[in-house]
Amino acid sequence: MLRGRESTNIEDQRGMGGKTIALGGGGLGMIVVLILAVICGLDPRQLLDSSQIQMPQQQQQQQQRNPQSNDDQRKFVASVLGSTEDVWNQVLPQQARTRYREPKLVLFDGQVNSACGVAGSSTGPFYCPGDEKLYLDFSFFRELRTQFQAPGDFAQAYVIAHEVGHHIQNILGTMDQVQRAGNSNQLSVKLELQADCYAGVWAYYANKQGLIETGDYEEAIRAAGAVGDDNIQRKSQGYIVPDSFTHGSSRERMTWFSKGVQTGDMRQCNTFGR
Repeated sequence: MLRGRESTNIEDQRGMGGKTIALGGGGLGMIVVLILAVICGLDPRQLLDSSQIQMPQQQQQQQQRNPQSNDDQRKFVASVLGSTEDVWNQVLPQQARTRYREPKLVLFDGQVNSACGVAGSSTGPFYCPGDEKLYLDFSFFRELRTQFQAPGDFAQAYVIAHEVGHHIQNILGTMDQVQRAGNSNQLSVKLELQADCYAGVWAYYANKQGLIETGDYEEAIRAAGAVGDDNIQRKSQGYIVPDSFTHGSSRERMTWFSKGVQTGDMRQCNTFGR
């Protein structure tokens, strides 16, 4: 996949271990500062000055020194996200008469805090409607390549585009409708398959942007099939339980992604109308 414009909507939290500490700005942190000052016999004003002014500067310097901040993987996902922004800023108003809100992509390793709770790497990539952010640990891409035999840049791009598809569903209110309906496994499958189709719609327009290379579609199709519930269950437990599916079978995921790729039309992604 060719590189395009890099999105600035990236939050790189790798190396932070999912923990954020802020001393300045009042609240409990400020009370702790004052208590420490009294116990240690220090002038509270000195600690207040350092917590409010010096701490943010130190954090900023640490971020600037972070050797991961400009690595190739970060540049790649920023390019993919930039492409989704360019596509959906045009397509969503045209096809759904709705303005697109650009989500944030949070990069993490090990564990991360989100508005949907604390998640670990084993969760895999996910979208949280509570804060409208996508969460990604690059270790999933290694698993996609080694455990699921789905290598390639466009396979990884498909994963990001799928999570952006959930953001589209959040904007359009589809996620709320599913939640109100009881969020059953059957509805969950339909929601996931629609996100696959939206990922295909993005790929249709990414091709028009000149970002698609020979073999890219095959990589994405292979990835869609690799993360089908039947394939995952077969690998993990040796047998398949269709009633427990939450994302759809390999065939279903490949079919709906392909439908988006072939049509570029969101109206063809009505998985709920089946």
